[in-house]
Amino acid sequence: MQSDRLAAFRSIILQPWPIWGPTWSRRHKLNGNMFRLEIFIFGLLAVAIPYFSSNLFAGANGVTFWDPEIALDRQIPVIGWMIVPYMALYLYYPAVLIFNQPDDRSRLEMIAGVQMLSALTIFCSFFFVFFPAEIDMRSDIPQSILEGNGWKSTLFATIHATDQPFNAWPSLHIVHSYFLGRVVTRWVLQAWPTSNIAKVFVGVIWIEYILLCISILTTKQHYLFDLATGLILAIFAWRFILPIMEQIANLTDDQLDLNYGSGK
Repeated sequence: MQSDRLAAFRSIILQPWPIWGPTWSRRHKLNGNMFRLEIFIFGLLAVAIPYFSSNLFAGANGVTFWDPEIALDRQIPVIGWMIVPYMALYLYYPAVLIFNQPDDRSRLEMIAGVQMLSALTIFCSFFFVFFPAEIDMRSDIPQSILEGNGWKSTLFATIHATDQPFNAWPSLHIVHSYFLGRVVTRWVLQAWPTSNIAKVFVGVIWIEYILLCISILTTKQHYLFDLATGLILAIFAWRFILPIMEQIANLTDDQLDLNYGSGK
């Protein structure tokens, strides 16, 4: 019974939603780039609106429901250059669009992936709004890093100007980068299974992910609790979507449609 409920819930979240009908009908236009463009627009709105809305709401209220900070959070040193792997999260999003192959099987996987990403963002935003926690560690960053016209101060200033010190846990930085990293890894190794360059590229993705996990702590953007809960959610999300990915992979060519060939 429990597995049936999980399967039904997975179907609601991940089987193509009705909004994709027009997008699917245009998937071959502009050599397949129209599909990528519409995916990009949907993904941008589905991620940006809940994230920044919850961030502004929590920042305006200025209330902490529960403080997850522990002593070790303050003992972790600030490492200025790690703002680079922190910001490198934003390279994962175009990478997904670039490495998604121009065939219907890959397009169906892309739709499932962007739906999962939007569901994760909304899920995390629920905690950001109803269980807010201020990450009040920016004062620990030395002024030598924050001041001046150097690249580090510019990147820190950009983050601090656009992101209120809330939206703590689960860390969406960790959730998104893990999920997108798994998707890109899957597609790269499927497209170039014997390529050493592809294997090196995948290695770079996961080295960056490790650095990113460290960077959310050393830039004082998150607590250890945010990292831990982000990792738990990220791993769960990938395991949650994997049966759908495998289902799509096993579809015959005549089943490659928004209903997975069921005709519904």
